[in-house]
Amino acid sequence: MRKILPFLFLLLSLNINAQSPQKLSASEIYEKIEKLNFLGSVLYLAAHPDDENTRLISYFSNQKHARTAYLSLTRGDGGQNLIGPEIREQLGLIRTQELLAARRIDGGQQYFSRANDFGYSKNPDETLKTWNKDEVLSDVVWVIRNFKPDVIINRFDHRTPGTTHGHHTSSAILSVEAFDITKDKSIYPDQLEYTSTWQPERMFFNTSSWFFSNQQAFREATKDEKYLTFDTGVYFPLKGLSNPEIASLSRSQHQSQGFGSTGSRGSEMEYLELVKGSQPASREDVFSGINTSWTRVEGGAKIGEILGDVQQNFDFTNPSSSLPQLLEAYSLIQKLEDEYWKSIKSEEIKSIIEACAGLYLEAVSNSEFVSPGDHIRLNLEAINRSNAEVELKSIALNPQNRIEEIATVLRDNEDWQKSFEYKVPDDASYTSPYWLNKEGTVGMYRVDNRKLIGKPETPHTSSVTFKISINGTYIPFEKEIVYKYNDNVTGENYENFEIIPPVSVGFLDDVILFPNQESKNIRIKVTAEKDNTKGTLKLNLPSGWQISPKAEAVDLPQKGSSITYTFKITPPSAQSEIWVNPEFETSEKTYQDEVITIEYPHIPTQTLVVPSKLKLAKIDIQKKGENIGYIAGAGDVVPESLRQIGYNVSVLNPASVTAESLAKYDAVVTGVRAYNVLEELRYKNDELLKYVENGGTLVAQYNKDRGITVSQIGPFPFKLSYDRVTEEDAEVNFVAPDSPVLNSPNKITKTDFEGWVQERGLYFPHTWDENYSTVLSMHDKNEASTEGSLLVAKYGKGHYVYTGLSFFRQFPAGVAGSYRLFANLLSLGK
Repeated sequence: MRKILPFLFLLLSLNINAQSPQKLSASEIYEKIEKLNFLGSVLYLAAHPDDENTRLISYFSNQKHARTAYLSLTRGDGGQNLIGPEIREQLGLIRTQELLAARRIDGGQQYFSRANDFGYSKNPDETLKTWNKDEVLSDVVWVIRNFKPDVIINRFDHRTPGTTHGHHTSSAILSVEAFDITKDKSIYPDQLEYTSTWQPERMFFNTSSWFFSNQQAFREATKDEKYLTFDTGVYFPLKGLSNPEIASLSRSQHQSQGFGSTGSRGSEMEYLELVKGSQPASREDVFSGINTSWTRVEGGAKIGEILGDVQQNFDFTNPSSSLPQLLEAYSLIQKLEDEYWKSIKSEEIKSIIEACAGLYLEAVSNSEFVSPGDHIRLNLEAINRSNAEVELKSIALNPQNRIEEIATVLRDNEDWQKSFEYKVPDDASYTSPYWLNKEGTVGMYRVDNRKLIGKPETPHTSSVTFKISINGTYIPFEKEIVYKYNDNVTGENYENFEIIPPVSVGFLDDVILFPNQESKNIRIKVTAEKDNTKGTLKLNLPSGWQISPKAEAVDLPQKGSSITYTFKITPPSAQSEIWVNPEFETSEKTYQDEVITIEYPHIPTQTLVVPSKLKLAKIDIQKKGENIGYIAGAGDVVPESLRQIGYNVSVLNPASVTAESLAKYDAVVTGVRAYNVLEELRYKNDELLKYVENGGTLVAQYNKDRGITVSQIGPFPFKLSYDRVTEEDAEVNFVAPDSPVLNSPNKITKTDFEGWVQERGLYFPHTWDENYSTVLSMHDKNEASTEGSLLVAKYGKGHYVYTGLSFFRQFPAGVAGSYRLFANLLSLGK
């Protein structure tokens, strides 16, 4: 009998920093052995971060011990951000890391396609028109051929287009199509240089009551034999958690979407409908009839016997007692002809051997940020905490593959440390998100390197390989180079080792608007990423735009130091919109990239290198009033944007809002989803409406009906809905052409709706009180017109406006017409 401790404590930290070295407890080692003895894979597939069923992913990974992965076709770039101002690509980066944090908790792996989440889509035809269908399908095939799942599970139903987000249905349509072609060598033959064809055994649709008209219809349907039904509410004694509790911890990582979840206990049934392939003999096991033992591979029977004995007799008080058998199994795995399972199981058993021997191997840089060609110091550490005969034979510094012979015996609990000089290759690529390195399209990211497609992150190539002999068996252990520091409060901290340009050149604004002929200052921050950074900073502008000075000499003696330079820009007299890039010229090269850091406590710090650019727009705009009060919601750049066109904007504390305190403002604006995220508005909305009644102008931006904090937002009732216009170029008609909203102080025409990005608007009211007047009518292709995008009401002496138009997307993009229209809203009653 295996020895089990009377009390086991799981998971010292469920959300451990991704860069931290893995330190497995005895119970975690045992769980890895269980997974080592299961040769089966399941792939869950959907469209976005948060679409995945974390209960199923955790169940297959932790209960069935299967290799489990989630393929999200997009990175969620088109959504909203509830924790900060990042949108589009930077939001996609945050959501990528949230998915990886979720997978670290539920035990799954993560994949993506090159599809760009361009925003809400109402049907798959629209989605697949904007995406490059063939490229996304090839990515799905690529992931299947590489991951080689026995089972694929779709989150959505491919047979019901138009009933949900077009991205959702498209994910299922592409999955079903891929199932039939992954085995065909003539389809995407270029992939076969790096992988091999594959045929999954079966595909399911993960149905639920959501997809039925009512619970009774759902219960009746799932009685059918074609549905697999099984309980995922299992309890894991080694973890001290139920599967739903793990799933909720995983889902709670989607913080940018506000998906914090409370764990549950007890039965949780899941339902799978067979879509493709063979029907399992058991209605409770997706792997029924599939060989998931070591006998699956030629030469695996003996390995299975050895590892079965390791699992049966595992000693929780002395994991190192399993080392002789684990080493024997490792050697046999190296002889397997099945390269797929050889590769997978080699990495799995190496991590188990490392943990059983109490090996701690680490490579730490003395600098977090380096540039190509830099020399740094690497501090290496190796320790064996077992009675096994362990010798550190050599180390290899990668990618230059520089070998250092060590030949040091690692005696039990005797620490070995040594420092080496490490040169970053002159041609080293920046460790920036690979899918952002080149300009893509609205629907697709551009990735030219086939090997990168599907990966969640840019692989870090800077590493150290420790070649270790354990009881005479040679095993290489590769460790990424990391940066480690001590904080007086939080203690030991790890960060990624990042390769970035030697200088960062970034504008402090994304858009500068010129509402008149007055000059404005633009600011460019130059940061030295290495000592003695010298060069010339300049900005080239087209004819009609004037700049002063023409250039600035830059001398930054210390790494990390920065200076912000100011250039005075005078616009042309005519309306004009241009993009400009800074140039930092050195004796060797010209740099135009900015290094951006994104920091949130629930994800590792993210560093991206992007071309620095600034939009300059001379626009024809008038305004009335000067002082604006702003109540922040879920995150937008409205205050900064309104300041651009000459308003004085005060960000208000909603808790201190009274009608009297608001009287000094010409208008008050509530941020996007303010009534969803601010509990204070439950008590302060009456004060806002009293301000309107007394003569003020209130502009409320969009909210979602679900989770709203007040029973009625406006002075008169209206009902929020899911109505939206997703086509950013949808025709806009004026239903009230004489309305002040369209005439004062700016004459709004249809040209003001040109150049909008991602969408017209979202979550429009569907019904409203007769006291509201409508101004605009718009609709997506083949749909009825909606007039709920902009409601205006006279209330008392003032004006109330509710709008679902996506100003929060248009302002950062510098869409001139959106500024002109918003200025008219703020000017009502003036």
